[in-house]
Amino acid sequence: MSQELRQHAEQEFAAELEALKKADDKPKPPNWKLSPWAVIQYLMGGKVGKLEIKPKYIGNKRLMEIAVATLATDRALLLLGVPGTAKSWVSEHLAAAISGDSTLLVQGTAGTSEEAIRYGWNYAELLSKGPSIKAIVESPIIRAMKTGAIARLEELTRIPSDVQDSLITVLSEKTLPIPELNSEVQAQKGFNMIATANNKDRGVNELSSALKRRFNTVILPVPDDIDEEIRIVQTRVADLGRALEIPAQAPALEEIRRVVQVFRELREGKTVDGKTKLKSPSGSLSTAEAIGVINQGLSLAAHFGDGVLRANDVASSLVGAIIKDPIQDRVVMLEYLETVVKERDGWKDVYRACRDVV
Repeated sequence: MSQELRQHAEQEFAAELEALKKADDKPKPPNWKLSPWAVIQYLMGGKVGKLEIKPKYIGNKRLMEIAVATLATDRALLLLGVPGTAKSWVSEHLAAAISGDSTLLVQGTAGTSEEAIRYGWNYAELLSKGPSIKAIVESPIIRAMKTGAIARLEELTRIPSDVQDSLITVLSEKTLPIPELNSEVQAQKGFNMIATANNKDRGVNELSSALKRRFNTVILPVPDDIDEEIRIVQTRVADLGRALEIPAQAPALEEIRRVVQVFRELREGKTVDGKTKLKSPSGSLSTAEAIGVINQGLSLAAHFGDGVLRANDVASSLVGAIIKDPIQDRVVMLEYLETVVKERDGWKDVYRACRDVV
């Protein structure tokens, strides 16, 4: 087994990508490793010969088709959604399937500078020999332009507005000027960009209308129903358990269902049967957080229990995921425990375990 804590998508799923490449007889856009049809097969799962392709996205296939079709045009793709809707996950797998390289990544933060998007300078080279091509430190976006690959930009709305707008020339003209050298970098065929943005960050650094026009936006929704969300959590927990080599038994489906149900009920402000209205906490209670709760519980069960996931193993991380505001969210959690969990058949262990740590 590989010793990397987390492999890139093109490494972890190399066998699937190779099998799809061999079987792929559909037309490919310039510099694409797979055709749009094969990219969808890779994302949504299926069978190629005797090899089972594992689904990477569990949800509406049409959304993925729109995303892939966008990347085959000259418009960039913006994946928008609440936290935990697999925006980064989809972005990585799209880049891996299309370009064979998901590492051309700029991580957006409040401190992201224009150099991270355009280029910087090797100051030792610059001072000794002056401005030259050798003195330029290329950004991942420049490397993607030069090779005709997909560049990724995470958390676009976290980046300051003046830095965001440095993308406009790249996305509209497909070129990046280097005025210090009276030169430019021109994008090769196949170049495009996938950006992600968080609904919760709206208003932080809102995109200018000029930049919005350069993107086709695909909104990734929260899972439609509880069974779909359970399937997502079960799949990702199994993947992470293997990668982290956690020596615990696979979690029982019932434990996953209970965690997911708690998250959905508090997120939606009502019980599954719709009979009881609930207050919602301040956090997002995303699918990604549910995956984290189960993984934390598995680690506790493996190292400080008998290896079987139980309610007391998930209670502390479940409560921690819900209570972000120690005053307001604690009231919400206690009310939920007393009015819903305590009265629910078969949930006494969840009630006791959570009550002990609230």
